[in-house]
Amino acid sequence: MLKVLAFTGGSSVPSRLRVQQYIPRLKNQNVEIVESASRSGLYPPEARWMRPAWGIWNLMDRAPSVIRSFKYDVTLLQRELLSTFVTLEPLMKRPRVLDIDDAIWVHRRGSFAKRLADMCDHIICGNQFLADKFSAWNRSVSVLPTPVDTNRFRPSPVNGHGCSPVIGWLGLSSGFPYLYSIEPALHQILRRYPDAQLRVISDRQPEFRKLPSSRVQYIPYSREEEVSRIQEMSIGIMPIDDSEWARGKCSFKMLLYMSCGIPVVVSRFGMNDEVLAKGEVGLGAATLDEWVDSLDALIRDPGRSRRMGEVGRQVILEHYSVDVLAPQLANTLLTVAA
Repeated sequence: MLKVLAFTGGSSVPSRLRVQQYIPRLKNQNVEIVESASRSGLYPPEARWMRPAWGIWNLMDRAPSVIRSFKYDVTLLQRELLSTFVTLEPLMKRPRVLDIDDAIWVHRRGSFAKRLADMCDHIICGNQFLADKFSAWNRSVSVLPTPVDTNRFRPSPVNGHGCSPVIGWLGLSSGFPYLYSIEPALHQILRRYPDAQLRVISDRQPEFRKLPSSRVQYIPYSREEEVSRIQEMSIGIMPIDDSEWARGKCSFKMLLYMSCGIPVVVSRFGMNDEVLAKGEVGLGAATLDEWVDSLDALIRDPGRSRRMGEVGRQVILEHYSVDVLAPQLANTLLTVAA
């Protein structure tokens, strides 16, 4: 049994799923992952005066696990321990595997990202865009998408999504700027379809300028309810911009919609475009007019939307299910250890 100690950012960090979901599956592959999660969180507090104390507490909390890493065969490091800094990472046991699901090099001129890449024996990237960047700093790089638990995220057993269209968005409030960027298109669609609703599932309520509050359903995020709330959607949306940071995103919300059999309308950038190319799972949009046309097309044609949802579910089962990806991660870890 290969023993792996995985340093993750804590329960509030979505990227933790890139490790946590694999733990029960990898035992069947002779790999045991033990998670060492940050209790103070990966990201610093908004108040600058609190950050020095937060950083010291974070590192003191992590130090025992760094020492404990020498009892394991592989150290799996999910990004840096302290946001945008290299701190205790060089003291961890080798071989070290770095897992990346964001374009972290856009911060602090990327010097810390290059240092992390230099000191690791292998890098696992969430998409090809990230892999291309990190390949310049480390020759041992592989691509492994963020996995979806298809036993949990599955289509609703109830046929149909109701009479009123529900356009849904799921994500952290830090992603609101992407949602606000297509507000004019959403405004047009809601005017065109008086019974349609925009559903936002997040950690806080969005503040739109044009959309009337009566047409926006804000639902506080709940892990217990997230599946059912996605299943109730008619269309899942994922707007992003054409920036390095956005291209580094691993399209996880898009994958969750698809796993639940929901057709998608997404920005045609980065990994979103790669997923769209795997089948007729939804529509891509780059301009506000394209967002209006794409949303309108799916609302007007429920049959087409249903077929796209079915194709999307199949694409997830074939390419992004945790059961499909677990053997790939096990093979990578065993190879690095060897």
